[in-house]
Amino acid sequence: MIWQKVYDNYPVNRHLIWLNNCGTTPAGTHIVEAVTRFLAGYAEKGVLSERARYGDVRRRIKAILASLLHCGADELCLIHNTAEGMNFISHGLALKPGDEIILMENEYPSNVYPWWHWQEKGVRIRTAPMSETPGKFLENFKGLATARTRVAALSAVHWCTGMPLPLEALGAFCRAKGIELVVDGAQGVGMQALDVRAANISYMAFPAWKWLMGPLGLGVLYVAKEKLDNLTPVFVGTESVIDDQAYLPYKKQLKPTADRFILSTANFNDWVYFLASLEFLQQIGFEKVRRRLMELNSVLCDELRRAGCRLLSDGFAGQRSAICVFEKPGMAAADLLQRFSAAGIVAAERLGRMRLSPHIYNSFKQFDKVTDVLKSW
Repeated sequence: MIWQKVYDNYPVNRHLIWLNNCGTTPAGTHIVEAVTRFLAGYAEKGVLSERARYGDVRRRIKAILASLLHCGADELCLIHNTAEGMNFISHGLALKPGDEIILMENEYPSNVYPWWHWQEKGVRIRTAPMSETPGKFLENFKGLATARTRVAALSAVHWCTGMPLPLEALGAFCRAKGIELVVDGAQGVGMQALDVRAANISYMAFPAWKWLMGPLGLGVLYVAKEKLDNLTPVFVGTESVIDDQAYLPYKKQLKPTADRFILSTANFNDWVYFLASLEFLQQIGFEKVRRRLMELNSVLCDELRRAGCRLLSDGFAGQRSAICVFEKPGMAAADLLQRFSAAGIVAAERLGRMRLSPHIYNSFKQFDKVTDVLKSW
């Protein structure tokens, strides 16, 4: 059975029940093997090793991601993390005093701090309130936008509640109003079906190490082709320009793709790791992976309800998420987190609630331990 093989492929299952996959994901044996092969080849021949070539690995990563996101490979650039990507976007835009930016209440800092510098330049930052349902958020967002709103920087899925945002409806509204939609895809890419064209996303950044099961310290920047020249690179490095392998004479012409945002030599070890994780997911099938995520979370949520917990996702009006956020009456989340940790369950506490997020290597049987902790209180 495929899911038993996936379970067996992750050594973490012999030590912990890892249910914080929207935070970070452990490595499977396929990743250990891929990185080990690369390092063995690098030890033998350095950069001349045939086991993994810089250009080939980058092309394969971007091809898989382009297919997943329904965009062109030349619209993607490999960076370090979401915060870096958001800074490239924020500092690269041309806004004027009096313009407005809309962010989201209790947003992750990576999609907040990069925008603050605009306040010193006369740009107003407004905050869309958290809502109980995606539809209510859309309604609140529309009510907040004005003729001066130029940018909406929002998450695909809220990191504290697990609520998916209605990106296509938001994108349609932003298109009609001339608002640039910027997306933090950290909690969405890999967990949800995401079509950047259908959602009218101008710019997006996301990390490798959550639902895509890649390495810490690697991220992705998406820049819609028609928006590329609207984003001025604040930093320029060796790889930002055309014909970058010919170091002299110097060039002033930037690459005609999103790769102009690569400054210089990347951490190639991370690329090898990421390619192994993406090929693993692609071999299973990204749609099958998403269905499994929802199946796992649905069973987990049923178990929590039977244990007397209140789930935030019960109010999402049919919008499914693989992130489970709940409260247990009479139990403080901080205390419950300690109980989980003592039982070998890796979870997270957000805004006074518990957050669990299974991935495809988890099993239904592991959820029994979760309910045992809740019932033993």
